[in-house]
Amino acid sequence: MSDERAEAVGAWAIGAGVGLIALMIAWLIGNRVAGLFWAPPVGPTVAFVGAIGVGIATSIVSGARLAKRVREER
Repeated sequence: MSDERAEAVGAWAIGAGVGLIALMIAWLIGNRVAGLFWAPPVGPTVAFVGAIGVGIATSIVSGARLAKRVREER
């Protein structure tokens, strides 16, 4: 039982890491694109808010998929 729980927690931790990577990439690309449309105070803010959304969504989706895969392998 404990081993199964540890693998599920590990799956969610990997999902969080993937979400952080997605956040960084989305912010880098989004900042370049938003900088073309808005001045510096607004452009990076819009890019970061969008990147947070992408990071959270990616974390949830990848964490759920990995946790489901861990449960199916048991």
